[in-house]
Parts: sequence; structure tokens; C-alpha cells
Amino acid sequence: MQLTHEHEQIRDTLKRYIAEQINPHVDEWEAAEIFPAHQVFKGLGDLGLLGLTKPVEYGGMGLDYSYSMVMAETLGLIHCGGVPMAIGVQTDMCTPALARFGSEELKREFLAPAIAGDMVGCIGVSEPGAGSDVAGIKSHARKDGGDYVITGQKMWITNSLQADWMCMLVNTEGSNPHKNKSLIMVPMRDGPHGKLTKGIEVARKIRKIGMNASDTGLIYFDEVRVPRRNLIGQEGQGFIYQMQQFQEERLWAAASALQTLDACIRETIEWARERNMFGATLLDQQWVQFKLVELQTEVEALRALTWSAGERYIAGDDVLQWASMAKLKAGRLMREVSDTCLQFWGGMGFTWENRVSRMYRDGRLASIGGGADEVMMGIIAKTMGMAKRPA
Repeated sequence: MQLTHEHEQIRDTLKRYIAEQINPHVDEWEAAEIFPAHQVFKGLGDLGLLGLTKPVEYGGMGLDYSYSMVMAETLGLIHCGGVPMAIGVQTDMCTPALARFGSEELKREFLAPAIAGDMVGCIGVSEPGAGSDVAGIKSHARKDGGDYVITGQKMWITNSLQADWMCMLVNTEGSNPHKNKSLIMVPMRDGPHGKLTKGIEVARKIRKIGMNASDTGLIYFDEVRVPRRNLIGQEGQGFIYQMQQFQEERLWAAASALQTLDACIRETIEWARERNMFGATLLDQQWVQFKLVELQTEVEALRALTWSAGERYIAGDDVLQWASMAKLKAGRLMREVSDTCLQFWGGMGFTWENRVSRMYRDGRLASIGGGADEVMMGIIAKTMGMAKRPA
């Protein structure tokens, strides 16, 4: 894809914001196991970076998805994985269905403030008993007059400890697991930084082996009342909307891995060039050179696959197969590249402060979150005609 001057302007603006407002604080946020989402998002919103592809009438820039991919790739310059993931949730995971299918009223109430950085959003799909198996969620919403009354649990929810609203997938009417789900906008608080909505409980903050700066919650919903007008699109279409939303999420995940992978290899080369052993540097070892060459080649192959998928998506093609392949390959490379590079760092690689060890911890999620590797392979098998699609 040929990037324009406008693409590069967005990249440069984001790079400056990362260098000045994010990276100097990453270590502090990692130690605290949370970052100030409202503060960071407001800064990004003021720069116009939270709504690149969203409609102009709600504060977005109305650009095509290539601009989101440039942003995702540039977020890889952040010195941790948790903050980029939290930003990606806001831009490419909890807002696409709202922007595409939400009513005018919903977009004014929830999308516009999210684009401005005045509200933090989250996406509520995974549950204690249903992660990659989206059709298996148990949370449900029953109708009571003009309201939905929601009961259930959501787990592994990024941004949920700070979120002002959740785009929540719930069961509504019907028994077909692919046709009885709806997306509903659920206010999490009575205003920015306000008290939790009645019936919502943050059961606990989940501690993780990586992505530490990102807050992740287990959230309980007990008879939470939401106006029926908060339904996104049509009732019973939530599974389809979420699958469409996943295409952007998976393209975003692949693009966001590229700079991180490049940095891991680049910093390992610099370390190996300075590391003296057995009368030479580590980088003088031909096996080390060849292994790093192989890894960089794999990263470039991922870059080509990801941008090819992006081009097809922008052209209006169904990229279910391509996005799934890119996400699968990105997850595998996040594991392989960080593990191989950490080995070259030796004892230094096994220290907590080392950036490569942080990549090793953070990158492991790439093969789990947003659909595990096995789910991606199942999808690809179906698109290749080897496995049956659900009725």
C-alpha cells in the first residue's frame, strides 16, 4: 500500500505524543498496574487520533481503515503492550459496531465523547465460561417495559476499571446461539469518574503475567437497567455485529505487533554487538546472525500479509480469512521472536526491567486475546472449505 503525506503526518503526530506523554511514564504505570486512561485518551482525542475512521459528524476524521493501521503500527513504539492495547480497545474494538449500526442518539451519547477522549469505553464479550467461544456467553437481558434488565458476568475486560461505558454482548430472545445475541450500550458510571451504575460491581482487578499497565476486570451485573433504545442495530444481530467488529480488531492486533517485533530484534542486535564472549562479540556468531535474519524475514512476511489484508478490507472485501491469518501469524511471532531474543540476552533477559522480557510477557497474550490461535485456525479451516460453518 502506498502511504500518503497524510498517513505520515498522523504517524509523526502520534510518535511525538508517545515520546513526550506516554513512554516517560510507562515504567511507573507498569509498577502501578494501571495507567490514567482518561488523561491519555483526552490527549489523543485532542489530537484527533481516537476517531480516524469514524464519521466526521461525531468528531471523527472519516478516513479509511489504512489510517487506523498506521496508528496501530505506530503504537508499537510504546514501551509496553498494555497501553497500546487499551487505546486499541477504544478505537477499534468497542466502537466499530456503535459507529456502524448505532442510532443517532447512541452515537451522540457514547461515540462522540469516546472520539473526543472524554469517555473511556470497553467491550464486554468474554465471560468466566466463554472466552473464544463467543456463542457460549451466558449474560442475558430481559425486557421490562422500556428497559432491558441485564444480569451476568464479564471477565478479562480491558479498561473496565476505568470505563464510562461498555459495549456489551448479551443473550436476548431465542435459543439459537448465533441468532439470540444483541449488543447493548451499558453506562458503567453516572458520569466521568462517577459512581458505578446501580447493579454493577467490579468484582476484582485481575493480575496478569504481562500487559500490567492495562487494567483488566471481572465485572458483575445484577439486574442492571438500561433503556431499550441503547440496543445497537437490530436485536438478535449481535453475534454478526461482533464478528464484523472482530475483523478490525484482528487487523489492528497484527498491525500493532509489527513495530514491537522490529524493536525486539533491533535491540537484541545492539546488545549482541556489545556482548563480548569467548574472544568475540555475540553478534560475531554466524548462527546468531542467521537466526535474527530469519526472524526479521518472518516479520516482513507478516507486514506484507497484514497490509494486503488491510488493502482488501478497505476495498470492501470480506477479509475473515486474511485477518485471521494475520492475527494467527502475529501471535506466533510475538512468542517466537521474544523467546529467541530473550535467549540471546542470557541472564539479562531474565530480569524484570529488561524491555525484551517485557515483550516476552506482554506478547504472550497475542495468541490468546481476541480469539485464540486455535480459533483462528478453526476459522481459516472453514474459509478453506475443510470444516463446517454453524447453521
